Formats: sequence, structure tokens, C-alpha cells
Amino acid sequence: MTNAIKKNDFVELKYTGYSNGKVFDSNIESDLKTLDEKAKPIKTIISVGQEMVVKGFDKALEGKEIGKEYDITLDSKESFGNRNKDLIKTIPIKVFHAKNIDPKAGMSFVVDDMLVKIITVSGARVVADFNNPLSGKEIKYKFTITRKVEDEKEKVESAFSTMFRFMPEYEIKDKIIVKGPKGFDIFVNAYKDKFKEILGKELVFEEKKEEKKTESKVDNKAENKEKSK
Repeated sequence: MTNAIKKNDFVELKYTGYSNGKVFDSNIESDLKTLDEKAKPIKTIISVGQEMVVKGFDKALEGKEIGKEYDITLDSKESFGNRNKDLIKTIPIKVFHAKNIDPKAGMSFVVDDMLVKIITVSGARVVADFNNPLSGKEIKYKFTITRKVEDEKEKVESAFSTMFRFMPEYEIKDKIIVKGPKGFDIFVNAYKDKFKEILGKELVFEEKKEEKKTESKVDNKAENKEKSK
């Protein structure tokens, strides 16, 4: 297979994930609308073998052909993990109130970047489940690799979106230069080795100093004139 996908190839995916026969994630418009009528599909570009998608899905991409639709079934170990009883916690209700949340049994919401489901509320205590809702479940994916991505800018922005979770100010030369405030270099340096592995270029930091605003001579003259009145 001359067009078979290999580890570290960047590819664009069209996919839908199912749990118990129901869609839980998709970037295919017709499937996505079963979750939310107003949702818009998001372009998904990943580097194969870097677990930018769940582990079993990532493994399944290697050796596949561009343009062909596939179906895979994954157990919990290859997807969102087994349920962990240690992630079911009893928390004082005041912790939620401090975040302006009034917890009720059955509610689900995000706290400190973690999805939480409230199991019970009893007096001043809340029993909350921090397990991923899909943990312990068998899931299925249908997917198509629509193209192999060759554009360097697309690759770099895919890596930033996955690792940084936002798009920094950057420049591509013989290195990938990330610009930001003092102290941001610690964050950038944490990903240097990974960027080198998948993109073949050094990731470096360049401090971006804030420009000091200077009043124009015209503004100064106007101010002085106002003061002299």
C-alpha cells in the first residue's frame, strides 16, 4: 500500500464516535447534529502515533489508506480507561458554593478543567464522580483519513492546538519561534522534545516585551494648554 499512513504522519480525519449505539463525538455534520443542532464541525488534524486521539483510535490509524472508511471497536483500556473508585469523592458543599455552583444530584459540569457528575447531595456534603463519563465502556469509531497533511503551518498549528490548547503568536523559520511574556518560556520548553520529534524543528521562545505608549508632541501641547487655562 503506497499511500498507507505511518507513525508521525499528519493527517486530517473525518470521524464519529459511538457509545451504546449513540453518538458521543463527531466532526461529520450530519452525525454532529444528533448531539447539537447548532454545533459546527471542527477540522481535525493530528500526528499519528502521538495520542492526539484516544490510544486505540490512534493505533488503528497506522497502515490505513487515505479515502477509505473504517470501523473499529475499542474496549475501555484502549479508549477512556476503566472506572476508578478513587475518583468518586466526598466534597464539602462550600467548595462548590465558592465557585457559584449550587450542586444537585445528576448535574454534570466542568470544575478546574475536569468533568464532574454529582451523585448525591446530603446536607453539607456532596458525592461527586470525576471519572470520564465514557470510562469503563466499549466504544466504536467510524473514520476516514481524508488526506495526508503536508503544509508546515497546518502541522504546527495542529500541534499547538493539541498541546498548548490555544494558538500562541509564533513564526516559522529554521526553528519554530513562540513569542510571549516573560515566564512563558517554562511552558514552551516543556514541549521542545515533542515538537522536535514530530515536526523536525526546534521549538524556541522569544520574549515579547510590552510596548510603552508615548504621548505625541501634539497631545503634550494640548495638555499643557489645558493646564494653563
